[in-house]
Amino acid sequence: MAWQERTVEIMREEFVKRALSMEKSKAALCREYGISRPTGDKWISRFLAGEPMSNQSRAPQIQARRVSAAMEADIVRMRQKYPALGAVKIRKIMDNDGYPNLPSARTINNIFHRNNLISKAASQAAAHYKRFEKVRPNDMWQADFKGHFQMQNGERCYPLNILDDCSRFCLCSDALRNETLGEVKPVFQRLFREYGLPFSLLCDNGNPWGTSQSMGYTAFEVWLMELGVLTIHGRPLHPQTQGKDERYNRSFTRECLNVNSFLDIADAQLKFDAYRSFYNNIRPHCALDLNVPSAVFQKSEHPFPEKVIDWEYGPEYQRCKVSETGYFSYGGHRYFLSEGFRGKSIAVRESALPGQITLVFRQFRIGRIDLDKRVYTLKKCYLLDNDPRLD
Repeated sequence: MAWQERTVEIMREEFVKRALSMEKSKAALCREYGISRPTGDKWISRFLAGEPMSNQSRAPQIQARRVSAAMEADIVRMRQKYPALGAVKIRKIMDNDGYPNLPSARTINNIFHRNNLISKAASQAAAHYKRFEKVRPNDMWQADFKGHFQMQNGERCYPLNILDDCSRFCLCSDALRNETLGEVKPVFQRLFREYGLPFSLLCDNGNPWGTSQSMGYTAFEVWLMELGVLTIHGRPLHPQTQGKDERYNRSFTRECLNVNSFLDIADAQLKFDAYRSFYNNIRPHCALDLNVPSAVFQKSEHPFPEKVIDWEYGPEYQRCKVSETGYFSYGGHRYFLSEGFRGKSIAVRESALPGQITLVFRQFRIGRIDLDKRVYTLKKCYLLDNDPRLD
């Protein structure tokens, strides 16, 4: 016999009375009413105890750690203030602000869902993946331009973002007018004076980092070599090489560019500075165990030299001057190196490979040439040798 929802309580009571009067065996009655023996025993026990035959709530009578309405309101306000941050980071910020008895990140995430503050797309995008990272601050900086955009005054802004690889500390988010050396070099000079020199700089192959004829050495790269900074380029069409800068660009876009309007360069810089302060000092970072970047970063031990000292080469080297057009002469022949070295002196020595010479600029090996074929056998190579900062 199928039970009808509208008579369920009556039929439960009817079952119990028939079972107690021993009209049929308990097993037969359970089959007749379509219930199991344990369920039949349950309703008999409730009837004898004087309990109602209706369904009872399965919720626990005592709910430990139930979030108060005030706490939930504070969590909702914090999420609305930082809509791009997840539950873990929101909880960490509130903990840093002194909120007592905070619920778990999972409970906070449930509050987001309950208040329609999280989308399915955002959930799918929250998957974690591991990237390489340097051990110490200033072992490597990452530099990249975030695509340009038009401001309200009709001009275009080119945001330049530079991060420390180890600490994720944002060294700058600068609103520039273009991507030329004239705009970029003063930014690096300012950063080098403020934070010291990194061991290496990771950048892409675009202007002004790596575009040049043949060998690809730019004036920017040569300047960094004079400072003892190793320049590393990511593989073309592989932006994941600069994963941390790309990740910062994504956060920068969602949390700054998409929520602001920008009148001009000065207004953009003001808002970029505010976001950079938030990112470095308030926004927790999962890769740092929810620390903020400013708590991990420290200045470099290698200060910026205001004057570059001439480099001394050993007796096995022959110095060669690079012309304004990027050529140097050796053994009666002219070889094109790069216009980035114009006016500079490089050093040449015999290679360990027969019939070849090695080109060196300061402590960097910059190329190798086959003298018989008069062609480069090694290009775009940045091998650091005898770094004076390691003495």
